[in-house]
Amino acid sequence: MAQTEKIAGVVAETGRPGARGWLAVAAVAGATFTVVTSEMLPVGLLTPIGDALNVTEGTAGLTLTVTGLVGAVSAPLLTPAFGRFDRRLVLCVLMAVLTFGNLLAAWAPGFGVMIAARVLVGVGMGGVWSIAAGLAVRLVPGKSVAPATSLVFSGIAVASVLGVPAGTYIGELADWRTAFLTLAGLALVVLVALAVLLPALPAEQDIRVAGVMRLAGNPRVATGLAVVALLVTGHFAAYTYVRPALEEISGASAAAIGTLLLVYGVAGVLGNFAAGSSAGRSPRRTLVAISLVLAATIGLLPLLGGSVMTAAALLAVWGLSYGGVSVSTQTWLLTAAPRAREAASSLFVGVFNGAIALGALVGGLVADGAGLEPVMWTGGALAAGALAVTALGRAPESGRL
Repeated sequence: MAQTEKIAGVVAETGRPGARGWLAVAAVAGATFTVVTSEMLPVGLLTPIGDALNVTEGTAGLTLTVTGLVGAVSAPLLTPAFGRFDRRLVLCVLMAVLTFGNLLAAWAPGFGVMIAARVLVGVGMGGVWSIAAGLAVRLVPGKSVAPATSLVFSGIAVASVLGVPAGTYIGELADWRTAFLTLAGLALVVLVALAVLLPALPAEQDIRVAGVMRLAGNPRVATGLAVVALLVTGHFAAYTYVRPALEEISGASAAAIGTLLLVYGVAGVLGNFAAGSSAGRSPRRTLVAISLVLAATIGLLPLLGGSVMTAAALLAVWGLSYGGVSVSTQTWLLTAAPRAREAASSLFVGVFNGAIALGALVGGLVADGAGLEPVMWTGGALAAGALAVTALGRAPESGRL
């Protein structure tokens, strides 16, 4: 009880309407934006990175794969390693690691150094995400937790809309090293904001690796992790190859595809906030709706996406539904394990990033073996599997954190 009262005291101190509580949440959202942008930045820079470091584009793609895999492995291992350290201090240290990783990538004279830099980015990304995901409940009053959690996760959605394209644009204006340097500067700014705006955040409990693994055996947590794995794998199996699929199915030009993906991204940001409010009331109902819409939209794209206009409509619905996946599944897990939020978040980040890598692999195997239309059907089938697990599995009693 003393610990609960202490944490409640933090909420009371920082949850003043319109004051430091929301500024702290905004700083955490800045952290999620920065780590996800750092993870995905090579997507738009593979060709110049490969040319500069004398590797193929396929090899340069390892800069993304390595970061995702390191994030997946490090998140459930780092959280117990943080022990009783104040979470404000831990976040600042992790942002410093991220800053150094991006600086090292900007300087990298060879591919080996670049991979080392991306390993550091993966460590920073996995650690920041696992801690940040559960902080909203400690920064604002109870009635504001759902929108605050949505704001924290908006950093992820906005990174896909603005972060990666902005990095690519900087790379075109200057060079790819400048893009990494700019992101290092942003990470440093976020570090300062976290140090200034966050209150003291003592550890809620001493987490051990064995405890994290045991938590995965909780039926409600296991169901949530299975939903994350199916939805994220299905999404990235299809979305990784959405450009060539749109070119083949709808005949969209390169310029049109850029517009279509922007529509998708904006819809994703809207979906994040809409789902955050809904998941705060019932994560099961929210994820049933998301899974159903994703399964139908991705699966129907090869059948109904023959024109650019219908493809645009389907992509908008796809973005709107997938934009709510992160905040809804995180709400599920935090509600399923309210006394082990950091451990649940670390499992979430690990499964989420592992599913990104698995989705890209599955999509590539299907694309090479059967073609692009079956890739979409595979993504839709995995989302349908998530629908079944969500509907039939063990769910939290409510969405209240």
